[in-house]
Amino acid sequence: MQRIVILGNAGSGKSTLARALGIRLALPVVHLDTLFWEPDWVEPDAEQFRTRVSEAIAPAAWICEGNYARRTFDLRLPRADLIIWLDTPRLTCFTRVIIRSVTNRPRPDLAAGCTEKLDRAFLTFLNFVWNFDRGYRPGIEAVRLAIGSQIPTVHLRGTRQIAAFLDSLPATSETCPELTSTPDR
Repeated sequence: MQRIVILGNAGSGKSTLARALGIRLALPVVHLDTLFWEPDWVEPDAEQFRTRVSEAIAPAAWICEGNYARRTFDLRLPRADLIIWLDTPRLTCFTRVIIRSVTNRPRPDLAAGCTEKLDRAFLTFLNFVWNFDRGYRPGIEAVRLAIGSQIPTVHLRGTRQIAAFLDSLPATSETCPELTSTPDR
């Protein structure tokens, strides 16, 4: 496994799993949210985002977390050798999103210049999280099947399954310089 795509709802644990896999396998981690969002939650030009993603996944090995199916699956899936779907219960996702937004701690997967705030946009985002499995996941899965149906896909539900999956992987003794660098773009 040299190129892994991690999918799931907001708050499902994509970024946390990506970081753990990055350490375990000594692979660089790409957080799509840091490539997508401009300061103050401004969306970039579509081609600018695709260029950032193309550059981030140009190396031979990586872990890329985030959905952005219609925008980037055609770039990422043809190169991926594993897809991980996090099937985290929506109440867990919902709770995690609220907690991380209230605490507003710095996170490596949060784009520079973006702070989480409890406002009208946040309420819209909570609606997205609550309705993800019914309203958004089927579309993401349809694009995945259209572009990458041949790629092995692992479904993980809950912390025990995630821990067992991580434990099943060989630890890599090499160090990965990208894991210690901080450039978001």
